[in-house]
Amino acid sequence: MAKDFTDGTSLSRPGPYLMRMVLFLILVGFLLAILSPTLRVAYFTNPGLNTLIISVLVLGILYGFRQVLALGPEITWVNNFRRADPGLTLPPAPRMLAPMATMLGDRKGRMHLNALSMRSILDSIGSRLDEQRETSRYLIGLLIFLGLLGTFWGLLTTVSSVGQTIHNLNVETSDPATVFQNLKSGLEGPLSGMGTSFSSSLFGLAGSLILGFLDLQAGQAQNRFYNELEEWLSTVTDISGDFERSPGMLADTTKRLERIEQALDRLTRGH
Repeated sequence: MAKDFTDGTSLSRPGPYLMRMVLFLILVGFLLAILSPTLRVAYFTNPGLNTLIISVLVLGILYGFRQVLALGPEITWVNNFRRADPGLTLPPAPRMLAPMATMLGDRKGRMHLNALSMRSILDSIGSRLDEQRETSRYLIGLLIFLGLLGTFWGLLTTVSSVGQTIHNLNVETSDPATVFQNLKSGLEGPLSGMGTSFSSSLFGLAGSLILGFLDLQAGQAQNRFYNELEEWLSTVTDISGDFERSPGMLADTTKRLERIEQALDRLTRGH
């Protein structure tokens, strides 16, 4: 039978994960301050695309913190639900736990669930957590894509500029100094294209690494919330209730076992 777990340890707050995320961003900020002269030059090689990459990065950082902070109301509601006395009215459940609140109804304090109800609650919450993770994963992939887009864009500019430079060279009618000057001017285009290629790749890949760490911390916070919720629900789940509500199933299983035993006995006697 299930035991009463309303006085047990409360679900943990996601404070440690938020602290790790903040410390990581502080370290990234120090690194950016040290490399700021080089990064400033790289940024202005293609300010349009690099601004887009940085905007996606900022959006992903904010969304990563939102994922962790959103667990706070969920944890508060569950802890209040566990400590509530029967009949005490609680505030409406947050979005993630709304199906759980609907299924449990007005039951507060001591309660019992069957295995099917517990699995239904956990599946609903797990699917909602996965849905949130999909957005952060898309932003990480988008940063990588934008970096690759800048790479191919820069390479295309480089190839076009090199072809144009070679086409404009005329070594027959010009003196060597003029040819060298034209070659020098013509190489500015390919070098600019390479700058676009490398700077976009730099910002895109670095941004994806930053969001990857934040997504890792957010995922660990969500997994901890899910695991602790599962542990609590397992203490109020009555597995024996399923058999008590379906005595016919148990009787039918017993009869089948008896028939199998009789058949084996006949086969043994026959040999």
